[in-house]
Amino acid sequence: MKELSPLERAVEYIETHLDEHIGLNDVSRETGYSYYYMTRLFSSVLGESAGRYISRRRLYRASEKLLHTDKRVIDIALESGFESAEAFSRAFKAVFASSPVEYRRAGVDLVMNAKRELEPGDVCHIANNISREPEIIWMEEMKTAGIRGTTSLFDNRLPELWERFLALDKKNSGSGEIRYCICETQKTSYTKNGDVLFSVMVGRREADYNNLPPGMAGKTLHAGKYAVFTHRGDFGNLYKTYQYIFGTWLPAAKEELDDREDFEQYERAVISPDDPDNEVKIYIPVK
Repeated sequence: MKELSPLERAVEYIETHLDEHIGLNDVSRETGYSYYYMTRLFSSVLGESAGRYISRRRLYRASEKLLHTDKRVIDIALESGFESAEAFSRAFKAVFASSPVEYRRAGVDLVMNAKRELEPGDVCHIANNISREPEIIWMEEMKTAGIRGTTSLFDNRLPELWERFLALDKKNSGSGEIRYCICETQKTSYTKNGDVLFSVMVGRREADYNNLPPGMAGKTLHAGKYAVFTHRGDFGNLYKTYQYIFGTWLPAAKEELDDREDFEQYERAVISPDDPDNEVKIYIPVK
C-alpha cells in the first residue's frame, strides 16, 4: 500500500472529521507535523489556508444536505460548525452567491464555485512536476539587516516592502549587494476570513547591528542544513516552484523540514518581475 504524504494524510483526516470542530492544530497533531509546516503545505500546494479548505468542504457538504434532506437550515448550520444561521448564511452566500434558503428553493446544484472533495491521491497532480533537485548545503549563522512587514496568501505586499527597503538602503543600491527575503515562521497568523498572514523581512547581509540605518532592524539566520532550489524567470510563477518544493519534492525526499525560517536569496538586481533572466535561490531548512 502506498504511504500517504503529510498533505494527503491531512486531507484524509479533514474529510473524515468534517462534522467535528477541528482546526489546523488538530490536523498538525494528527499528522505529527508542526503548525507552521502544515500552513506552508496548504498555502503552497492548494493555494488556500487549511481553515478555508475546511470551511469550503463543510459548505459543500451543507449544500448537499440542503438539496437532499429536509433538515432545518439552523440544524445544518450547527452541524457545519457555525454558531448561528446568520453566520452560516453569510459564509454560504460568499461561496454560492445564494442564501441557503434560496439555494434550497432553486432545487439545483449551484456548486460550480465551491471546491469539491479532494481525494488524497489527487494532491500530487496539483503540484507542478519540476525535475530539478536541490543542492543540499550547510550554512553558518548569518546576520541580515532590513525592514519587516506582512504579506498574505491572497494579497502580495512584497513589492511595496521592497520599495521601502531600497529607499532606506540607497547607499547600496546598484552595488551588486545580495539581498534576502525571509519568511518568519513563528509569526504566521490567520485572519477571520481564512487568509494567512506571513511576517517577512527583506534586507541584505550585515556584519553587525551596531550602526544600522534608522528604520532598519537586524535578523540572524541560524546555522543549519538547507535544501537550495533555483527559480528562474517570471516571479509570477514563483508559487509554482513552491508548489513543487512542498507538494512534490518534499513528500518524496528523504529530508525532513526543520522549523527554522526559509528564505529567498537575490544575487542580481531585479529589473522587472516578469524578466525572463530573473533568478532567485530558495533556501528550505531541513534537519
